Amino acid sequence: MGASLLSSPAFLVFFSFFTLGLLPGPVLGITRHYKFDIKLHNVTRLRNTKSIVSVNGQFPGPRIVAREGDQLLIKVVNHVSNNISIHWHGIRQLRSGWADGPAYVTQCPVQTGQSYVYNFTIVGQRGTLFWHAHISWLRATVYGPLVILPKRGVPYPFPKPYKEVPIIFGEWFNADPEAVISQALQTGGGPNVSDAYTINGLPGPLYNCSAKDTFKLKVKPGRTYLLRLINAALNDELFFSIANHTLTVVDVDAIYVKPFETETLLITPGQTTNVLLKTKPSYPSATFFMTARPYVTGQGTFDNSTVAGILEYESPSNSFHSSIKMLPLFKPILPALNDTSFATNFASKLRSLASAQYPANVPRKVDKHFFFTVGLGTSACQQNQTCQGPNGTKFAASVNNVSFTMPTTALLQSHFFGQSNGVYTPDFPINPIIPFNYTGTPPNNTMVSNGTKVVVLPFNTSVELIMQDTSILGAESHPLHLHGFNFFVVGQGFGNFDPNKDPANFNLVDPIERNTVGVPSGGWVAIRFLADNPGVWFMHCHLEVHTSWGLKMAWIVLDGKLPNQKLLPPPADLPKC
Repeated sequence: MGASLLSSPAFLVFFSFFTLGLLPGPVLGITRHYKFDIKLHNVTRLRNTKSIVSVNGQFPGPRIVAREGDQLLIKVVNHVSNNISIHWHGIRQLRSGWADGPAYVTQCPVQTGQSYVYNFTIVGQRGTLFWHAHISWLRATVYGPLVILPKRGVPYPFPKPYKEVPIIFGEWFNADPEAVISQALQTGGGPNVSDAYTINGLPGPLYNCSAKDTFKLKVKPGRTYLLRLINAALNDELFFSIANHTLTVVDVDAIYVKPFETETLLITPGQTTNVLLKTKPSYPSATFFMTARPYVTGQGTFDNSTVAGILEYESPSNSFHSSIKMLPLFKPILPALNDTSFATNFASKLRSLASAQYPANVPRKVDKHFFFTVGLGTSACQQNQTCQGPNGTKFAASVNNVSFTMPTTALLQSHFFGQSNGVYTPDFPINPIIPFNYTGTPPNNTMVSNGTKVVVLPFNTSVELIMQDTSILGAESHPLHLHGFNFFVVGQGFGNFDPNKDPANFNLVDPIERNTVGVPSGGWVAIRFLADNPGVWFMHCHLEVHTSWGLKMAWIVLDGKLPNQKLLPPPADLPKC
């Protein structure tokens, strides 16, 4: 697919050669220029036409394609009244934190009529990632695939596919998502749920009046297709399956894995999964649904619906097969909505290749240990207001009982220029301030504290972090995303983490490496990473409602001693608050 991927007509792409550093030598990559015009355009779904914020008038947005080693210069021009910022989800951003994108963390947002060039180089990464807006709930419509091909001449560590197809899951709201979260934050209650899930922006035939808005994957018999699956939904983990077909998982979060077969997979918001689909050897005289629906662990309301696309085989040219409408249609059987055992079993199958070419460089010694509780809580209702959260409070969420308060200026700027006073404090708790039975009977006091607190790490610190779900307002799975790093998932379990027993079972040989991990409902996950990327790095739940309620924090990694261990200075066009 390489060549066809690179010829997208949606935006202008220029290529120029560049070398990293000042040393002469072979070309390491090319520079690719993209332009993102943030505009309003009308879209009709579920018989409902509305104006949405989008990129270049496309929904989903345009596909970014690059190779490992390429430099990307993406100019974002804001033509709408909303502030905007774009995050390149999963890109390491080595020393280029100014291009990471989360508003008020690494940059002030791009304001109406303003522009900003995101400038970064893809180092040591290949696979499927995605880009999305990173301010409020704008990523409901502002998102698209980011495909990183291997360097030229470097093959995939699996059979070369006949064709590659991005499949991006989303959520459609008939209402304006910005109004949905604004109302929820005002009332303190849970936000209204989405009206449909989508595949490549289309809800499919299981929704009213939506048969014409169905994604169709047309395939030939006896071929292998690489499906690049991306969960860009706002608030829902999803099960996915194609009827009567087996998928081979080969990559997650742009990291190759030991291949394994499955009929169904689970993908959380913020995660990507590459699968090989081997089509049937001969024309099957049938069509097949590909469906996705939520995996639900919390106690709140959710969008209990199913998105369907259609896998359609190309019929032999000399055949008299009846029309597609006459063919039998097979439907997959997805796990139960709350099938945590499936989620656990699926996660346990994910292992890094851990080969000579693609090693799993798990930190063996740990410099700093952290224990973070992640979960829901409450905050007080303002005086003279009636709130719709538990017992008249407002819903909140926190890490170690600190609900993160977003600053009004960017953390990275404040850190770089030594102007942290009044912006953030370096005293984020490394353990829960008050330990309790995290997955047992919840404490009577469910109130969270608030603050803009960060953890500061010296350069090259090796970190072990335990993330523990809590039963406060109900146990729930939380997909945690760390910016600026990949991490190794060395262990997970149910109940409360036991520091005396559980580390003995950690996998330090071939643990999965990724950028977003589901903290199990009523359980814990252990990750390790090396803090080798100077800057300010956001970590948050990728369920957007939980991020809005405060389930987020930031790490500051200090510069190292060598020039190539220091954060680069900010670009001249960095937006101002």
